[in-house]
Amino acid sequence: MNSDHNEEAIVQYLNESASVMASCGELLPSRIVAAGELICKCLESGGKVLVCGNGGSAADAQHLAAELTGRFLKHRRAFAAIALTTDTSAITSISNDYGFDHVFARQVEALGRAGDVLVAFSTSGKSPSIIKAIKTAKAAQMKVVGLTGQTGGEMPPPCDVCIHVPSDYTPHIQEAHGAIIHVLCKYVESSFGVAEA
Repeated sequence: MNSDHNEEAIVQYLNESASVMASCGELLPSRIVAAGELICKCLESGGKVLVCGNGGSAADAQHLAAELTGRFLKHRRAFAAIALTTDTSAITSISNDYGFDHVFARQVEALGRAGDVLVAFSTSGKSPSIIKAIKTAKAAQMKVVGLTGQTGGEMPPPCDVCIHVPSDYTPHIQEAHGAIIHVLCKYVESSFGVAEA
């Protein structure tokens, strides 16, 4: 039997994931608070949150945007959030005309305004499409929150807040990003003073 197909391997994987989560709890709260404050300030002033990522991180982008426009745990007004991963016509036309590296930057240029927030997901921190989006957001005087892995790649310098999951293993980074999405949403909703449903 394949060594990955037994209970011991499953337990090991889950324990390693739990260890990464525990490290996030020790290392990341101040950065998560800083990111939550940027998002709250943006929403309070009538701004919007743009979110992007590739592959599994595209799903994370859509997850965050959905929690903000719908709700996480509380009944409250809808928050303005747009996942830049969902408009297939925009994605394919931009990729065709400008190259995939510009797929998010072009949308940020079109939709982003000073005071808005870009939340960018990249487990490696090296994705050209994400780095271009971040630089475009900064040129538009937007704030940028980056979610990445241990090294952060090229993301930390241009980001206002960069949240580094303490792992180099993509699956565990993405698992932690999912938890951080929920923590951020809980933080934002709590800041608007509404009761849980």
